[in-house]
Amino acid sequence: MTAVHPPATPEINELDLSDLKASLSLGWQDLRRAPLYGLIFAAVYVLGGWLIFWATTTKGQIWWTLPASAGFPILGPFIACGFYEISRRLDAGEALDMRGIFGVIWQQKDRQIPSMAAVIVVFFLFWNFLAHMIFALFLGNAPMTNVSSSLAVFATTEGMAMLVVGTAVGAVFATLLFSLTVVSLPMLLDREVDFVTAMLTSFALVRENPGVMLCWGALIGGALFLGMLPGFLGLFLVLPLFGHATWHLYRRAIT
Repeated sequence: MTAVHPPATPEINELDLSDLKASLSLGWQDLRRAPLYGLIFAAVYVLGGWLIFWATTTKGQIWWTLPASAGFPILGPFIACGFYEISRRLDAGEALDMRGIFGVIWQQKDRQIPSMAAVIVVFFLFWNFLAHMIFALFLGNAPMTNVSSSLAVFATTEGMAMLVVGTAVGAVFATLLFSLTVVSLPMLLDREVDFVTAMLTSFALVRENPGVMLCWGALIGGALFLGMLPGFLGLFLVLPLFGHATWHLYRRAIT
């Protein structure tokens, strides 16, 4: 059973790069102490990545990507809670029994995590819609082509402009979502607070520690990108490492 702290106004601490290093070090220790759980939780994303790749390349069924990708924002907060609960138990010296850990994850359906998942899904769907709008704005009048097999369209002036605008808009969306969720998810597991309070606290943390949190977001983004390159297999390391490390960063950032 998760030890829920009594309601209290969260206090934001000042962070520096040493906090990131320490959080990663503690996350690595947690991963080494409980590797099996990391493999189980990361397997959801690895298998999902393989499914999307198979559907788009082998079957040519691009429409599969939307429902398959939408499942990740729904499952993601619950999987993240698994990493947080493991780290919380290791910190507290509690047993790592599989029934208890999965029981805590299941209990989150009756708390605030589903609301956070809904927020993430809305972000995902709106960005998907906006991405189509940007594509239509710059390439709507271009001859129809399969962009997955013919990359020449991106070498045109319109294609380059679309990539620049799309990347900029995507960066804004990613930064905003990161700011709202970076510590809100572990906070919802750890404390009895509503999801709006958790998101506002997370946003305030990023606002008050912009340089450090920007580095943290860049580390996560870069690690996830590299982890997906070797057939998504790198996610078996990246997801547990940063999942556990996020818990320790939260404990350092919020009191």
